Amino acid sequence: MNPLENIRIVLVEPQSSGNIGSVCRVMMNMGITDLAIINPHDRHNWDEARRLSCHADTLLDARKTFQTLEEAIAECTIVAGTSARTGMYRDHAKMPRELAPIILDSAAHHKSALVFGREDTGLTNEELAICTHIINIPSSKIYQSLNLSHAVMVCCYELFLTAGSGDYHPPHERSTEATGEIRERLFKAWSHMMLETGFCKSDKLEHMMMGLRRIFNRGKLTENDTKILLGIAKQSSWVANELKNKRPR
Repeated sequence: MNPLENIRIVLVEPQSSGNIGSVCRVMMNMGITDLAIINPHDRHNWDEARRLSCHADTLLDARKTFQTLEEAIAECTIVAGTSARTGMYRDHAKMPRELAPIILDSAAHHKSALVFGREDTGLTNEELAICTHIINIPSSKIYQSLNLSHAVMVCCYELFLTAGSGDYHPPHERSTEATGEIRERLFKAWSHMMLETGFCKSDKLEHMMMGLRRIFNRGKLTENDTKILLGIAKQSSWVANELKNKRPR
C-alpha cells in the first residue's frame, strides 16, 4: 500500500474558505487525499472553497468533519502538529524533512495525521499536547508565519519526495552525452568562426578557446547541444564570408 494513502491532513477550525480549497489542491498535487476539518463554522463559503480547489473538488466533497481533534486522530498512530512558535516543550520540534521518514514508516501500516492550526492563532498548547510530534517549518525572520495552504504544501511535498511516489518521474535528458570527438569538432568550428567573424585575432585565439572550453564544459554537453552550437558556428562563418565577398575590392 502506498503510505501516502494513510496520511490524513487535519485542519483545526480553519477560518478561510479559500484556504480550505487551496489545501485540497496542494494535497491532490502530492497524492494525499484524506482531509479532515475540525469544527467548521457556518460562515464557510463552500463555492469559494470549490473555486480555489481547482480540479481537486472531489477531495473537497470527500472531506470528513469532526467536532474535536481527539475524534479526528482517534485511529492515528503518528500525530504531527505544526507550530510556528518555539520555546517550552516545542524545543523538540523537527523540520518536515526530518519527520517525513518517521511518519511514512508508520503510515505504511497505520493511519497517520498532520495537524494544522487556525490561521491567526495556530494550535493551542492543549492541542499540541495531544500530538506525538511537533513540526516547525523554517522561514525567514522577516516574516515567519506561513499561509495555511503553503504550510500544508511544504509538509506534503516532503512526504511525497520521501515516499518516492511512482506518480513522479524526474525528467531526463534524451540526447546522449557528446563524446570527446564531437566536442573537439565543435571547438574547431568555433575557433574558425571567431577568426572569420573578427571576434578575435589569431594571437588571442588560444586564450579565447580556453575560456570557451570552460564555458561549454561546466555542464553536460549532449549531442543535440553540439548540433545547435555547430550550426551557429557554421552559419556565422558563412555570413562572415558572404559579407567579405560583397565588399568592393
